[in-house]
Amino acid sequence: MSDNPKYYEPDSHTSICAFNNLNDDKVNKYEFNPLTKKFTVDQINIKNNRALAKKWVEGLDFKTVIEPLIIKPIVHPFKDVPMVTEVTDNYIHMLKQWASVWASVGASVGASVWASVGASVGASVGASVGASVVASVGASVGAYMSSFFNIPKWEHIDHEQGINPFQSCIDLWEQGLVPSFDGTTWRLHSGPDAKIVYELKIK
Repeated sequence: MSDNPKYYEPDSHTSICAFNNLNDDKVNKYEFNPLTKKFTVDQINIKNNRALAKKWVEGLDFKTVIEPLIIKPIVHPFKDVPMVTEVTDNYIHMLKQWASVWASVGASVGASVWASVGASVGASVGASVGASVVASVGASVGAYMSSFFNIPKWEHIDHEQGINPFQSCIDLWEQGLVPSFDGTTWRLHSGPDAKIVYELKIK
């Protein structure tokens, strides 16, 4: 890559040390996830300053590091919210919106998310049930991942600028509902066992 001739990797301690002309064996190595707030000690090579490092990184404004990043709790739709037992008209409306998006971009949702995020962030996210189901659930994951970035214009999909085109799926996810599609029927799954709580056949 012409803009990275030495192939530095931003998630590699060795690359970070090399880029900053630091001796890899004479620095302590830590990791921090701004979304989960998890601080990890990878390696202590010199004086143990983990407490100071943790305090420093927790005080960082990550919007100044990755401007499009949205800091918010990560929601596990089958664990963090109660199981949906009544699928309302609003949920069905959101599912139909998501089905419409899927019809236009399908499995390329992930490509859209990564292309859009990559363009804005730069160098700084079962065969037994059928490939289409796997692809549709994967697209739901990709759609939810997109909610952690404020991107004015998403790649590979026509939409109103400043509006996340995958918002309907994000809203379902955060309410504890994950869509899947087998080619003929859309389903909403909820609860610890991902139980099917609603089905919508496509004519």
